[in-house]
Amino acid sequence: MAISLSVVLLLAVILVMLIRNGSIKGGPAVVAVLFGFFLASTGMAPSINRFLSSLADSINSINF
Repeated sequence: MAISLSVVLLLAVILVMLIRNGSIKGGPAVVAVLFGFFLASTGMAPSINRFLSSLADSINSINF
């Protein structure tokens, strides 16, 4: 839960920065948000969640 919440906040910050910078306009940003919202209710959501969790675990296991 903590990882998914932080990813959502990170993506929200990136989206706001892209809108404010002018790299992406409001219309395409709304389409991207709606796409993500509806994608979360499909059968692909568990696979995407597993992939992102394994990616986060891999990054977490890197030692410097």
